Amino acid sequence: MSLITNVMDHSLDDGYAEAAARKKSQGEGGMPKTLRAKLGLAAGLVLAALVVTVGAAQARVAAPAVAKERQELIDRIDRESSAADKLEGAVDDLRDDVSARQRAALRKSGGGARTDLMGVLSGATAVHGPGVKLVVNDAKEATTGGNGSNPRETSGFSDTGRVRDRDMQRVVNGLWASGAEAISINGQRLTALSAIRAAGDAILVDNKPLVPPYTVLAVGDGEKLSTRFQNSADGLYLHALDENYGIRTGISTETDLRLPAAPSVIVRTAQPSTEKGTS
Repeated sequence: MSLITNVMDHSLDDGYAEAAARKKSQGEGGMPKTLRAKLGLAAGLVLAALVVTVGAAQARVAAPAVAKERQELIDRIDRESSAADKLEGAVDDLRDDVSARQRAALRKSGGGARTDLMGVLSGATAVHGPGVKLVVNDAKEATTGGNGSNPRETSGFSDTGRVRDRDMQRVVNGLWASGAEAISINGQRLTALSAIRAAGDAILVDNKPLVPPYTVLAVGDGEKLSTRFQNSADGLYLHALDENYGIRTGISTETDLRLPAAPSVIVRTAQPSTEKGTS
C-alpha cells in the first residue's frame, strides 16, 4: 500500500521537477530574454507568415487557369463523344444498307422457300414466331470482390454471383441443341459466326457490350423447346448456377417473338484448289 500511495502522491517524477526548477533559475526556460533572440523569433514568425501568404496568393492566381483547363478538357471530351456517336450511327446505317442489299440479292436469286430458309438460319432476315424467353441476371448480392478461393472465379468476373461469358455460351448452345431456329441476346441476333466473349467485366456479343439482365429470345416450338432445354445438360447447368451462386433465371413460353436481322452477315465459302498436290 505504501508503494501505491507513493505513486499517487508523486505522479510526476522528481527528476523532471528538479530539471524544470534548474532551468528556471538559470533563465533558460520561457520566452527569449535577449533582444537578439527576440528579433530572431520575430523574423522567423514573419518568414513563416510570408511563405503561407505567398502560397495562398499563388493558389488563388492559379485557380482560374486550372478551372479553365478542366473546362477545356470537358468540352473536348464532349466533342469527341459526339463525334464517336455520329460515327457509330453511320456504321449502323451502313450495316442496315448492307443487310438490305443482301436480302434483295437473296430474293433475286430465285431460290424460293430454300432461300427464305437460308435467310432465317443465317440471320440475314428478321423473324417472328413462337418460342421461349429466357432471362439470366447476376445474383442480388453480386459484387466486384473475390478472394480467389472459388474455381468459378476469373480475373474478369471475380465474384461468383456474376454471369460470365462462358455461362451465356452454354445457354445459347443448349438452346440451339434443343431446337431453336433463331436466337437473340438483348436484341442482338446471333448467327453461326457470332462470338460471345468477355472484356473486363462486360460480356460482348459480336463485339457489342451487353449489360444484365440478359434476355435471350429463341424462336421455335415453345413447349418442346422449353422442356428440352431445361432437361438438357446446359439447362441443368443453369439451374445449378441458380442454386449454388444465386444467379437469377426465368424461362417462359411466348406465342410471338420478334427477332431483328443480324447487323451484318459474312458469307464464307470454300473453293477447290486448282494446284496439284505434291508427293
